[in-house]
Amino acid sequence: MDEDKLRRLLTSIKEGKTNIDEAIGQFKDFGYKELDYAKIDNHRQLRTGYPEIIFGQNKTPEQIAGIVKYMNTRETNILVTRTDFEAFTQVKTIAPEAEFHKLAKAITIRKTEDKKTTTHIALVSAGTSDMPVCEEAAITAEIFDNKVKRYYDVGVAGIHRFYDKLNEIKEARVIIVVAGMEGALPSIVGGMVDKPVIAVPTSVGYGANFGGLSALLGMLTSCSSGISVVNIDNGFGAGYLASMINKL
Repeated sequence: MDEDKLRRLLTSIKEGKTNIDEAIGQFKDFGYKELDYAKIDNHRQLRTGYPEIIFGQNKTPEQIAGIVKYMNTRETNILVTRTDFEAFTQVKTIAPEAEFHKLAKAITIRKTEDKKTTTHIALVSAGTSDMPVCEEAAITAEIFDNKVKRYYDVGVAGIHRFYDKLNEIKEARVIIVVAGMEGALPSIVGGMVDKPVIAVPTSVGYGANFGGLSALLGMLTSCSSGISVVNIDNGFGAGYLASMINKL
């Protein structure tokens, strides 16, 4: 239940259109819904402005479908991250409008009208190999009704590709920069724009990349100001934070 729905319910009670018993029925699962294997936080959207997200990793397709089945009864968009097509096939039987995003490994179900923000998020990637993390960030931001513009494969190995798009990138309200290897691209972007930059290190790279640790440390020790860093491969965290900034 979000703030708008709560206001409508309280107004309806005040005007005598909804009786107390009906209202109690709607409040019954106000805190959270108990399933055998999960506790679904119904109060989160009222607290934070964003609904609970389903983290699909290590959940069975049946568990994901069970959570979606309940959440699908609520007036909120649904995002499942770190999931696969097997889970999607089960979700699709419950929610025919569900979409599977192969690169992002995500499922989305849109329950509310798609009203995009007037401002937008720029999503900049160093290489094509970083696209799965980029798409997780993009799909996250888009299900929260943000406009997202993508600028892929503009890394430091051919930095002229980035400068060709720089004027467009500067028009964004917030910029997500995704890079593996040594993670240099956010430092370059941060030194060229007057917008907040969210840096996302990826695990893409050769042995000394240490599964993304070299990119993470490079971004954390950047000499450019205005950069925040999320965890390795955490496209979801970047998309969520960018949405919050874009909607301020």
